[in-house]
Amino acid sequence: MEQGKDERYMRMALQEAKVAFEAGEIPVGAVVVCKDRVVARAHNLTERLGDVTAHAEMQAITAAAATLGGKYLTDCTLYVTLEPCVMCAGAIGWSQLPRLIFGAGDDKRGYRRFAPDALHPKTEVESGVLADECAALMKDFFSKRR
Repeated sequence: MEQGKDERYMRMALQEAKVAFEAGEIPVGAVVVCKDRVVARAHNLTERLGDVTAHAEMQAITAAAATLGGKYLTDCTLYVTLEPCVMCAGAIGWSQLPRLIFGAGDDKRGYRRFAPDALHPKTEVESGVLADECAALMKDFFSKRR
């Protein structure tokens, strides 16, 4: 996919992250795109739902599967503002997403540190799309909480 499209969809994920920020959730947003159609948009809901598994990626994968009518997202791309954690990387692997695009890396909790092979072997990964904007939102959120 061309860089312009990746940035456009990442901006949508950033909008979701901003919704999370305003709600007092860790500001992570995700968008699932299938054949140039947005099939799911989500953000962290862990505080609202009282559920540690309610990460943006998990919410987006669940919504996309419901929209598309199947558990495998083999024609989709997941855009997420922060590098997925191990749990989310596992779900991305199980859903067989062929493409993962994320903004900011997560040196403390990201899957690349703890489980670099968690994704499906054929999943293409691109990191750093709008990374500065994604990271700035996270930094702003945590500086306000301290």
